[in-house]
Amino acid sequence: MLTARQRLLALLTLCLALLAPISAHAADRVPAPASDRASSRNPVIFVHGYNADPGVWGALRGDLRAAGYADSELFSWGYDTHQSVNEVLAGRLAAYVDQVRRDTGAARVDVVSHSFGSLVSRWYVKFGGGTATVDHWVSLAGANRGTSTAWACALWDQACRDMTPGSYVVKNLNGGDETPGAVKYATFWSNCDEVVNPDDSVPLTGAANAPVGCLKHNDLLGDDGTSAGVRAFLAS
Repeated sequence: MLTARQRLLALLTLCLALLAPISAHAADRVPAPASDRASSRNPVIFVHGYNADPGVWGALRGDLRAAGYADSELFSWGYDTHQSVNEVLAGRLAAYVDQVRRDTGAARVDVVSHSFGSLVSRWYVKFGGGTATVDHWVSLAGANRGTSTAWACALWDQACRDMTPGSYVVKNLNGGDETPGAVKYATFWSNCDEVVNPDDSVPLTGAANAPVGCLKHNDLLGDDGTSAGVRAFLAS
């Protein structure tokens, strides 16, 4: 028969044996400190295009989650796309980036933009201090040198005026260094884009410019090949 001391030792041994694997798994689930997360992988901020909303990023967000990103590392900025790039929107994006950095503890963020969102995020990077806070910048079908289709709404819409070729915004973004600072830049463009005309409005000097084939303007948002390119670039 076991003594009281022996029974106590056996119970303690059993408890330790049961707790050991639980503790190991629990440690795997404990979020890394914010500083560790920031040093290993940047939060991603998605900036949608004209007349769109954050919902357009569902496919790419899903692909990044499948690649190991947590929801807490993925942010979709929603904004009124009918306002001025330089006077209003870039400043609001700057405030959003600062909030994400505070919330995550990250020193830098990655920005993935589509269409008109490329102008907003580029203005922030080039003129709003973003060279110090953005690590990777991605433009999907961005009207980086303007698009002739914007003339259709330029009469009554400030954002459309900003997207027209030769506008104040386009001239300033492309004057001098198109890809300033230590930021890594990439563009993805289609030769069948029905919105951005001409097609070569998207690529930038100093960026990694990737043709995606014959895709419609919004199809880049859900294209597997484009998604793979974006994920590879963010990991570079």
